[in-house]
Amino acid sequence: MKKLTVIKIGGNVIDNSEKLHEFLKAFADLKGNKILVHGGGKMATKLAAEMHIEAKMIDGRRITDIETLRIVTMVYAGSISKNLVAQLQMFGCNALGLCGADGNLIKAKKRPIQKIKSKTDHAFREIDFGYVGDLDGNSIETDNLVKLIDNGFVPVFSAITHDGESQLLNTNADTIASALAVGMAQHYETSLVYCFEKKGVLMDVDDENSVIREINPIKYEDLKAKGIVADGMLPKLHNAFEAINKGVKQVYIGKAEDLSELERANVFGTRLVI
Repeated sequence: MKKLTVIKIGGNVIDNSEKLHEFLKAFADLKGNKILVHGGGKMATKLAAEMHIEAKMIDGRRITDIETLRIVTMVYAGSISKNLVAQLQMFGCNALGLCGADGNLIKAKKRPIQKIKSKTDHAFREIDFGYVGDLDGNSIETDNLVKLIDNGFVPVFSAITHDGESQLLNTNADTIASALAVGMAQHYETSLVYCFEKKGVLMDVDDENSVIREINPIKYEDLKAKGIVADGMLPKLHNAFEAINKGVKQVYIGKAEDLSELERANVFGTRLVI
C-alpha cells in the first residue's frame, strides 16, 4: 500500500515568515504522498480589527458570526492558502490550495446549539457557535482526493469547509487533519503529524530536551496518572489515539522547525502508536 503523510501547522508558524519558509522547504522535501492542513494566524484577527468587526467570545469560546466567517474565509482560504501554495511551488512542490467546498472534498455539518456549563457561575446556558462546522466519518470525499494525489498534486487545505447547501463553515484545523488521515487510511498507509511550538510531548514542560519519543495507550494512562500529561496536551493525545484506532498507522507531535527530521527514526518529536 502507498504511504501518505498528513501534516498540520498552526498560526505560530504562519505568523513567522522565517519559520514558515524553512517549514515549507522541509515539507516540499518530504518523500512520498502528502497533504498539508493549515490553521489561521493573527492576520484574521488584525483584519477584523481594521474592519471594526468585534471578536465574539462566550466563556472563552469563539463565536463565528457571518462577518467573522467572511473574514476567515478571505484570510484562510485566500491570502494564507495562496501564499503557502506559491512558496511550495518555488520549492518544486506541485501544491493545490483547497477548502472543503472544492471538489466537495470535505463536507461538514453546522454545529447545533449546545448547552455548555459556564466557567463563571457553573450554570448551563445555550450557546450558538454560529457558522462552525463539525465533521463525521462521512465528511471526506476520498475518491476525488485520491485522484488528485495520484496525479501528482499536493493538497493544501485551509480550515474552511461547506455543508453541501452552499454554506461555508469554519472548522477546526486539527479536526480536519485527523479526519483526512482517517478517511484516507482506506487508500494509503497513513501517518498524521501535528506541528506545534514544542519538540514533542515533554517529560518536563520546562525542559525542551525531555521529549518522550514513543507513547502507547498503556504509557499514556501512566503519564496521565502521574500528571506528566495534562491540560491542553490531553485532548491532543486523546484525538491522536482516536485516529490510530480508526486506521491511521501512527501520529507524530513535534516542532515545525524539526520537520526535516521526520524520516529519521526516533528523532522527530513524539510518536504515538497502538
